[in-house]
Amino acid sequence: MSAAAPGAGTRPAGPPPRWVGLALVPVVNLLAALVASGAIVLAVGENPLEAMQVLVTGAFGDGESWGYTLFYATNFIFAGLAVAVAFHAGLFNIGGEGQAYIGGLGVGLACLAFGGWPFWFVLPMALAAAMLFGAGWAYLPGYLQAYRGSHIVITTIMFNFLASALMTYLMVNVLIVPGQQSPESRVFDASAQLPSLHEVLGRLNIDVAVSPLNLAFPIALIASAMVWGFIWHTSGGYALRVVGKSERAAVYAGISPSRNIVLAMALSGALAGLVGINEIMGVQHRLILSFTGGVGYVGIAVALMGRNHPVGICLAAVLFGALYQGGSELAFVMPNISREMVVVIQGLVILFCGALEHLFQPTLNSLFRGRAAP
Repeated sequence: MSAAAPGAGTRPAGPPPRWVGLALVPVVNLLAALVASGAIVLAVGENPLEAMQVLVTGAFGDGESWGYTLFYATNFIFAGLAVAVAFHAGLFNIGGEGQAYIGGLGVGLACLAFGGWPFWFVLPMALAAAMLFGAGWAYLPGYLQAYRGSHIVITTIMFNFLASALMTYLMVNVLIVPGQQSPESRVFDASAQLPSLHEVLGRLNIDVAVSPLNLAFPIALIASAMVWGFIWHTSGGYALRVVGKSERAAVYAGISPSRNIVLAMALSGALAGLVGINEIMGVQHRLILSFTGGVGYVGIAVALMGRNHPVGICLAAVLFGALYQGGSELAFVMPNISREMVVVIQGLVILFCGALEHLFQPTLNSLFRGRAAP
């Protein structure tokens, strides 16, 4: 009677369940970031649990806190969707910051040009301008990547600097109110200002807390649904994903990688440009400098944490919105935690959920790896 061969009777391991990659890995990354943040809070002499309570209460404690959290989340939804669309085509768009900046310029010009016209006319014009300006700014790096071989990461980074320089020139020399020192445009007419959500709901006799949350939030949710429909339920989205998986396979299937690369970047820029609707038309009501505040870079972490799916991006955007709003409350309540330390805590979340997103994935995959049938 011969001995059984080594390994006989064992079944090969199958892939882990989908929920491991979609839910468990982001949660573990977030917990790791919070543990690291807690160590920093402890190092400055504050109680990490108390700090966490202040952060959560500041983000979700009342209606006003929810309003601010969702206001910040609106920006991150647009930025995260922009990164995700490019990523599905195999592109790493780091230019969301510049595209949002130029998109905001388009919003401002539309509001200045059409101020005094009915709101139902100004809003579509502002939306079209935001998307057109953002798409145009992203089109050039996409074209250079598709037809000239330039690396999209390098060109989009350079275009961020170009956008900043262009905006500074326009605000200081062209759009500034004459006789004013601060580089700001004139305030938009009332018909060119996006109503806050508490104003809209107030007209329906629904009382909500006063906050900067405005109609850009439902627009962001509609944009998420449209991205989901385009990417997974249209031939254009399918072609874009095929290019992202394998350009050689796309060519074999008769799909043009160059055309889809340009299309993906234009769509990505259009989505990033919508940040201007929330900031410029919804809150500032005039063109100002540096209104993006790094939202384009945070959008990369939002997209990675959301697994480039609109549902995940919306959830991740709310998380980052809570970090922004709760972090402000944290810096106000705990004197030992400065605003810079709050930025460090936010950076740790971005680090673990973005750059180190695969740190724990191999271990979790091996723990939950399924067994194939014998």
